[in-house]
Amino acid sequence: MKIEVPVGWEVTTLGDVAGWGSGGTPSRRNPEFFNGSIPWIKTGELGDKFIRGTEEHISEDAIKKSSAKIFAAGSVGIAMYGATIGKLSIFGIDASTNQACAVAKPLCDLLSNEFLYYYLLSERRALIDSGKGGAQPNISQGILKDWPLSLPPLNEQHRIVAKIETLFSELDKGIESLKTAREQLKVYHQALLKHAFEGKLTAQWREQNRDKLETPEQLLARIKQERQARYQQQLKDWQAAVNVWEKNGKEGKKPGKPSQHKELPPITEDEIALLPVLPSSWGYARLAEISKIGSGMSVSKDRKLSDPVDVAYLRVANVQRGELVLEEIKRMPIEKQALPELALEKWDILFNEGGDRDKLGRGWIWEGQVEPCITQNHVFRSSPYFASEFHSKFISHWGNTFGKDYFEKGGKQTTNLASINKTVLSMFPVPLPSIEEQEMVIRALDDSMSLIGSLEAEVESSIAKCETLRQSILKKAFSGQLVPQDANDEPASALLARIHSERAGRSPVKTRVKE
Repeated sequence: MKIEVPVGWEVTTLGDVAGWGSGGTPSRRNPEFFNGSIPWIKTGELGDKFIRGTEEHISEDAIKKSSAKIFAAGSVGIAMYGATIGKLSIFGIDASTNQACAVAKPLCDLLSNEFLYYYLLSERRALIDSGKGGAQPNISQGILKDWPLSLPPLNEQHRIVAKIETLFSELDKGIESLKTAREQLKVYHQALLKHAFEGKLTAQWREQNRDKLETPEQLLARIKQERQARYQQQLKDWQAAVNVWEKNGKEGKKPGKPSQHKELPPITEDEIALLPVLPSSWGYARLAEISKIGSGMSVSKDRKLSDPVDVAYLRVANVQRGELVLEEIKRMPIEKQALPELALEKWDILFNEGGDRDKLGRGWIWEGQVEPCITQNHVFRSSPYFASEFHSKFISHWGNTFGKDYFEKGGKQTTNLASINKTVLSMFPVPLPSIEEQEMVIRALDDSMSLIGSLEAEVESSIAKCETLRQSILKKAFSGQLVPQDANDEPASALLARIHSERAGRSPVKTRVKE
């Protein structure tokens, strides 16, 4: 199929207008190879338009005794495989590379290296998609050399590059402003939560209703009554289950007796000093005083089950800060008898046990999206004795903001992981305004966060549009639609003729290697 190109342009290949090569990795068994002054580029260092420095340097001896070679400044490198595939840069220095980097040196000064850079950038996705290999794509030098190129006159190449950079500069300024706006929204989001738990969002409402609101002491007394009533009901249910078990000849495991709440030590002045100053009508209570703390089930293929049931379970990855990600919910078999104790209930509050330190205590509320559902053992759940959406959201928002510091200080750190345990979570201090005020706080937060979410979505959409526009600019650039043509430019056919003439008169052009 014939490719239509603008007047003065010629259809050729990347291998026809540039010399291609790749580098190598000297043996690390000889430390002297990496104790030299020659910059050695790894593909992970590609990405910026120009690369002017490297993490490692190799010696002249390493060049002589390995496949590594030096490519002249002005060459264009592109990663051929691995996690960095398609990343590229212009070498701002003479440098060597590893074997995962293909390097092009434009021939005879008839191809602008910046034009080549932007062209490869425009073709990056297509090159990756065309890459051959097993599980991972591989952009071979063969693919690169055979890749078609619509070549404009040299002067037009320079005009195209100048126009791209002008437009990209304007785009980058716009994207930078959008990213600044995104960060400001995050700051506002945090400030909003801070004000919420300092009582500032509901200050006027609280003043108007101060004689009607339940005190923290009264609320906690009601919670304790509910907690005790639930325990008594659990005892009755347990006794009934034991009676059934005995009538069935004590077959299977005896039902476990419910545990009674253990009194917790009062919140100390040292703990209070680390927490926000609350309005005078608020108080603090430990999480285990106002909710039942439970853990999940470990995943095990070797567990022997007498009466298994297959259930959905939440992993740490499902439980994000302020949201649940439920696109992928895994399943595991558990003992049917254990399901009532493990099953999540609507408005349970989820807290991650560990992982990276900043993930400690991360979580959100359960709204009954999947029934039945349990948690993996790395996800705790807090079941409030007063179950309601507003009460649970209030506690979870608190855990995701001021709770972060508490969990980081109370978490246990190993070499790679950090974790909290049930005791740390049980002792977590939680603000306790009246139930009515908790609802007002959450309504105010929901309204404001909905607006913030809409603004964030608009910002992300605008950033995405900018990136789409960037690709549109490149597409126009390499189809002759970005800059006007000049009849005085030497046509690309003459450039190619000179290349072919030089090749006919000497050995094939190779990427320059320093001696």
